[in-house]
Amino acid sequence: MELKQLKYFVSVVEHGSMGKAALALGVVTSALSQQISRLESELAIRLLVRTSGGVVPTEAGLAFCQQAQLTLRHADDAILAARSARLSGHVSVGLAPSTASVIGLPFLRAMQERYPEVRLRLVESLSGHLESMLIGRQIDLAILFREIPTQRWSFVPLLDEHLFLIGHASMKGMPSGSKVALSRLGGLPLILPSGSHGLRALLDGAFRGSQSHPQIALEVDGLAMLMDAVRGGLGATIQPGAALAHIQNHSLVSVRIADKDAVRPNLIVSVSDSELSPAGLAARVVLADVSRQLVLAGDWPGASLRSHNLHKK
Repeated sequence: MELKQLKYFVSVVEHGSMGKAALALGVVTSALSQQISRLESELAIRLLVRTSGGVVPTEAGLAFCQQAQLTLRHADDAILAARSARLSGHVSVGLAPSTASVIGLPFLRAMQERYPEVRLRLVESLSGHLESMLIGRQIDLAILFREIPTQRWSFVPLLDEHLFLIGHASMKGMPSGSKVALSRLGGLPLILPSGSHGLRALLDGAFRGSQSHPQIALEVDGLAMLMDAVRGGLGATIQPGAALAHIQNHSLVSVRIADKDAVRPNLIVSVSDSELSPAGLAARVVLADVSRQLVLAGDWPGASLRSHNLHKK
């Protein structure tokens, strides 16, 4: 027996008609009739008598209706009690600069809307620093680009970000078209993060896989300064599409990197579930929800969703 069946039955008794009850409930009459018949079969008792003018409850049906109304009121009270007992506590979340540029504000808004009593601390830093903060228990969870080795953590595969060549269309050597291979970029001055940066490690591996060598003009670890240099015409860069989220970068063009290794995985990494507070568990769900909404709405350039299956290491 389901609450839905009780709700349907009470509505039929109150309206005295299958058709009127179906209209009020927003279901078709045949489906409503089937639910009532199933309820009567489960109870092995006739609850309603069909007449030419509608339906009337039997004596058993009247007694059942009174208790069903009480049960539905209790269910409503339980929902209200759960909603009034707002989740509280503290949670600290880490985001890399490129990730924060696209999801930071929507995440903050969603947390404030859903859990106004939770005190949220948002840390924006390079992914390597965020890893260290997680290991040191300075933050509870973060969106990272690889699993942390030799640690016992929970990982939620989130999405994959394709990488793009970004620069001024007028720059010499800047390719046209929708895609370009890394092997075609040898003569283009690039502005990339330094070797300690996770994205640089991914790019170095992708360049090796393409048997080509990039022309590094500058190394800049801060995303804001790096994009300033690109807008200033000092070179092009290779970044995920999120780097184009800020309106000041809309004057730049982007060409997707065609190499299969030029993809950055995003994972929500957190301390183990036994250590993660209720506020942390809630923040992890909100991060996944907001990410999914942004990707489906086309507001996370170059991102594609992955399965949100939680696994532990």
